[in-house]
Amino acid sequence: MTLATGTSAARPCCRFCATPLGLPMIDLGQQPLANNNLAPGEEASERRFPLVVSICPECLLVQADHSVPADAIFTADYAYFSSYSTSWVAHAKRYAEAMIARFGLGKMSLVAEVASNDGYLLQHFHAVGIPVLGIEPTQNTAEAAIAKGIATEVDFFGTATAERLVSRGKSADLIAANNVLAHVPDIRDFGTGFTRLLKTEGVATFEFPHLLNMIEKVQFDTIYHEHYSYLSLHAVKGIFEACGLRVFDIEQLPTHGGSLRVFACRAGASHVTTPVVATTLAAEHALGLDDAESAAYRGFSTKAEHARTSFLAFLAKAKAEGKSVAGYGAAAKGNTFLNYCGLGADALTMIADASHAKQGKLAPGTHILIVSPEALIAAKPDYVVILPWNIAAEVTSSMAAIRENGGRFVIAIPETRVLP
Repeated sequence: MTLATGTSAARPCCRFCATPLGLPMIDLGQQPLANNNLAPGEEASERRFPLVVSICPECLLVQADHSVPADAIFTADYAYFSSYSTSWVAHAKRYAEAMIARFGLGKMSLVAEVASNDGYLLQHFHAVGIPVLGIEPTQNTAEAAIAKGIATEVDFFGTATAERLVSRGKSADLIAANNVLAHVPDIRDFGTGFTRLLKTEGVATFEFPHLLNMIEKVQFDTIYHEHYSYLSLHAVKGIFEACGLRVFDIEQLPTHGGSLRVFACRAGASHVTTPVVATTLAAEHALGLDDAESAAYRGFSTKAEHARTSFLAFLAKAKAEGKSVAGYGAAAKGNTFLNYCGLGADALTMIADASHAKQGKLAPGTHILIVSPEALIAAKPDYVVILPWNIAAEVTSSMAAIRENGGRFVIAIPETRVLP
């Protein structure tokens, strides 16, 4: 997708159907890549890119206008390891147990995962003797999976990758795709790859943050360059149908602020479509997600501005009172939020993160130092802003020493509030 240049250039076109996009839903300004943590001394070389989200008036795919190539984002040295979130690993285990029971998976089955990261999910199938195959474009996370015994193809997934695997005798009974559908620039090629890789009665599951929740709960910080699309069931259903897939079931999940797990199969497969598909589409219609001109879309930017104003007021008050404010979780959503607020290295004293790969680095854009959780506890801050608000319960539990030292936890979305 090409960005418009010059004052008279046309708007960019939809990455799925090529229709010219409508007016922006939100403009978060020039932002660095949200997972591109810097080594001290690299600040001057940091690049920023526009971060604007618009709606396709034809297929209603909500999408980023940018054209940052995927290989500039998903590098060989990728900072995010799924296994560092204990709650996410537990979620993956529950998924494995449910899918094994529902679809009768066993030692003659093949379970594949697209964007398999460090094997956090496939390890649960592997542990009970079910053959697995990970497909992961980032070298360092793939190596971590391979070290666990998880067979992993190091590549971006799409039609060509699927056809190559099928030619080697790999066809899947189940394909998991957790929080990756939003990450692909060519969503049509990506979807078609699942049709190719699935067995005739195979099932693909896709988990993604639901656009309905992003709009209703003002989760604008989930917008960053890794996320090319922001997904409603309405848009996903149409995309899948064009790719030869049929949505036959939906589960509502609490993960990432409210997600959908979409079950899809080949168009001619025998899986019966459940009533929850129509129910979910009706909920989207009620909010206006099937109307590119709806108030839900047009009012989103104003709500984001309110969240920013609320947080800046909290920081100013804390500074005036001589209180120290730190952060927890050097997550992409936190970096989007801090950069949208226009903050620098003095905004927070530090950001703690459990990932050893991030510790000692600087957060993108703000250049706040990332430290270990132990270092945060030792610093005894007055306030700790939980930037990945979706794991707030996990953080407050694992970092109970903050409260024991007299500190308090803070959430900034949809507006800033100090937790009791």
